[in-house]
Amino acid sequence: MSLATTDLARAKALRDTPLRRSWRKLAANRGALVGLVIVAFFAIAALLAPLLPLPDPNATSWTAIRKAPSAAHWLGTDEIGRDILSRLVWGTRASLSAGIVSVLIAVGIGVPIGLLSGYFGGWLDQIVSRLTEAFLALPFLILAIALAAFLGPSLGNAMIAIGLSAMPVFVRLTRGQVLAVKTEDYVEGARSVGLRHPRILWRYIFPNVLPPIVVQATLTIATAIIAEASLSFLGLGQQPPAASWGSMLNTAKNFLGQAPWMALSPGAAIFTVVIAFNLLGDGLADALDPRES
Repeated sequence: MSLATTDLARAKALRDTPLRRSWRKLAANRGALVGLVIVAFFAIAALLAPLLPLPDPNATSWTAIRKAPSAAHWLGTDEIGRDILSRLVWGTRASLSAGIVSVLIAVGIGVPIGLLSGYFGGWLDQIVSRLTEAFLALPFLILAIALAAFLGPSLGNAMIAIGLSAMPVFVRLTRGQVLAVKTEDYVEGARSVGLRHPRILWRYIFPNVLPPIVVQATLTIATAIIAEASLSFLGLGQQPPAASWGSMLNTAKNFLGQAPWMALSPGAAIFTVVIAFNLLGDGLADALDPRES
């Protein structure tokens, strides 16, 4: 191998950062790319909902009650003549917002607790571990329903309930990752030179436990979307007349025989988005795994 070729390979290796390697592995995963495209499509639709040439999602028409899909209403109309496509697009805003905000709440509370518990150990770790196990012993959706019922029916309260219900997963995940990382030589070296605990946690431990947290957060968004739809279906989430996939299904269940299109659209949307986030999460798990070449 010539000297020029060796220098070129060395320069390429220097430019090949972990972020670029992860993106390259993610781009090579067809399932993850499909998931990313679908998620991006729904996110763009949610952001541009006010600008799209769609009817008012809350506008009723007594001459268009339960009309089948047509050129005027591509996905048909509901029981009081509202355009289902418009309500589906606006419902995307509620579902994606609930999924993302709920996970941010869970991560924002659970990750710091897991970091402190795993790093300092002792009585703090014992208390956190026992409380986490107690929460994890309860079914996620049952806990979310109970919290939402206690807080009151609204989309904001549903987000809080889902976030708090998902928080123990991030506490346990972060704690386990910190226990594995804090014994590494570079962390021991940081302690030996007298670095303070906050700097060690932020500079040396948190970056190394972040990849599994990102993967878990992506997968949890899918779970949170299902939970939000379930709460809205039960009347504990987004309140009428605002559009929500769960509330659309709640209404559609009464007209499955006469107007099946009322249930097909929101059901297909939930299914598609949840599958997309799971595909993306699986792809991120492979892309961020340092053991994968």
